[in-house]
Amino acid sequence: MVGINIQMEEKNEDKSAERASMEKWEGEEKSQCKDETCHRKMKNYVSIVILLAGLLIGSVFVDVAQFFGQQGISPRVLKNVDVFPLEGKTWVAYSEPVVNLQVLTDSKCEACDPTEPLKWLKRVVPTTLAKKVEMDSEEGKALEEKFNVKSLPAFIFDENVTKTDVFAQAEGIFEQKDGKYLMNTEQVGIKAGKYLDTPSVSKDDPQVGPEDAKVKVVLFSDFQCPYCKTFHDTFRKAIGEYEDKVLFVYKYLPLDFHKQANNAAVAAACAGEQGKFWEMADKLYASQADWQATEGTARFKTYASALGLNGAKFSQCVDQNDPKDKIAADMQEAQNFGISGTPAFFVNDQFFGGVVAYDELKKTLDEELAK
Repeated sequence: MVGINIQMEEKNEDKSAERASMEKWEGEEKSQCKDETCHRKMKNYVSIVILLAGLLIGSVFVDVAQFFGQQGISPRVLKNVDVFPLEGKTWVAYSEPVVNLQVLTDSKCEACDPTEPLKWLKRVVPTTLAKKVEMDSEEGKALEEKFNVKSLPAFIFDENVTKTDVFAQAEGIFEQKDGKYLMNTEQVGIKAGKYLDTPSVSKDDPQVGPEDAKVKVVLFSDFQCPYCKTFHDTFRKAIGEYEDKVLFVYKYLPLDFHKQANNAAVAAACAGEQGKFWEMADKLYASQADWQATEGTARFKTYASALGLNGAKFSQCVDQNDPKDKIAADMQEAQNFGISGTPAFFVNDQFFGGVVAYDELKKTLDEELAK
């Protein structure tokens, strides 16, 4: 039957084991979730799990109690599937069409193995037919270029995904292009195994260190974010130790739920026009409690005066929002990499989300320098 995918019902004991495993996993994740980025990922993951549970309970499995009570199956299930016996086994026919999925990956990259994400995707979209595509193949290179893929594994669905329950409830996790749909893996908590690209570095970015450095650290941060304030000390300590051999770059990512974050980014950028970005950054993080509850830019102008900046020039820059294009470009770049929380940074092609201890950052820098 065209557009119908038929699968055999899983055993009850397998489902119980899966539930127990998921509960254990959730407990472990919550205990390790200590920063804002982590909490964002957990929220996204929980949303997917809730959706998953609804689909599994309401659309896939035979209600055993009703079956043995000769009441048939749940009316909710009947809306989405047909259950019928064949050769002594119970089969399920889904009303959703077959969804073809291309999984862009690299078999030489162990961390890029899509097996586990595919298991979850098959539960969310049970009619999925997946095909692995090697990144270095002609097809893989074409997909990478067409969708501007930033990391592996990448999941690209055909248009039939739009006819599924998951698309109706979570359309925002898909990016459409020419009738195909790239899933935002960051939003659903699928960790990148490998980045194919890294953020750009231009002369307009606040930076410290050699331009041709072997190792580059690119940080996306928000001046009003409390976790960014914590990480700023680590970042500055690393600059002090490695500035002669590592390039450190700052990019603006003011989060929309921090009402003064954009004004603070503007203030820092305007200070940078007078050569004092880092001094203003230090002041903004150190005084975060003072200005985050204020409105407007008056407080930032007093900081500029204290730092010895040209007050008239700084005020004009802030009042006219001169850095708006630069800040918008940084935010767009973060979005292109699937970054939605701060702090977030790259050490060459390695990505870190959330607060990282200095020892871990130092270890990574030393390893990259030794390559």
